Amino acid sequence: MNIARSSNPVLSKAAFNPQTYTDSYTEVMTLNGTINKSIAMLMLVVVGAMYTWKMFFGAASIEAGSALVMRWMLIGGIGGFVFSLITIFKRDWAFVTAPIYAILEGLFLGAISAFFEASYPGLVLQAVALTFGTLFVMLIGYRTGIIKVTQKLRSGIIAATGAVALVYFISIIFSLFGASNLIIHSNGILGIGISLVIVVIAAMNLVLDFDFIAKGPQAGLPKFMEWYAAFGLILTLVWLYIEMLRLLSKLASRN
Repeated sequence: MNIARSSNPVLSKAAFNPQTYTDSYTEVMTLNGTINKSIAMLMLVVVGAMYTWKMFFGAASIEAGSALVMRWMLIGGIGGFVFSLITIFKRDWAFVTAPIYAILEGLFLGAISAFFEASYPGLVLQAVALTFGTLFVMLIGYRTGIIKVTQKLRSGIIAATGAVALVYFISIIFSLFGASNLIIHSNGILGIGISLVIVVIAAMNLVLDFDFIAKGPQAGLPKFMEWYAAFGLILTLVWLYIEMLRLLSKLASRN
């Protein structure tokens, strides 16, 4: 069975091609197994996030809290990136590397969420609610067939996701040369509009991820791909949450 491409690099065509793997794997991937592992990884993200969150707000002052969590945020951010790469290139290690990634990503998210919350109280709860609300809406849309994953839709989301990656890359390059007042970071109408478009693109990636996860068991992929597929879904969900934080912070800063 051919598995269509995803704009999520983790859930690529090669990753879901049964010919990629040897016949030494006897157990196959199941949908329920992938769902359970996705929930487990999400819980690990929450555990990691709670650690740095409590560390920040348990300090005597915001300044002290910032100093305490900064190291953990760097460890989580860099470590999460490293383990995401390991997982992508060593898929059969995913049962170990994916949970480690989830914990490290949680440390990063807890710290960055605390920074946003300190500046805009109540913003994190809104971002979490909107993220999970979007997740369920997109899941319902996919399951009911309201959103159909056609080749044209795939191609459009892949192109849009690539454009977002390019914009962020250019933004990082400009920031290295001291250009920090870019439109993408502004709280003006255009800046908010860009963030809203990126949120929509991230949400549409969830639909493609659902489609791949649904087709993985049909392709007879090995059991370890449950962890790998869950890792890909969590990766997209984390991206969506961060974009929600950025969008809401822009809106809050206008008040």
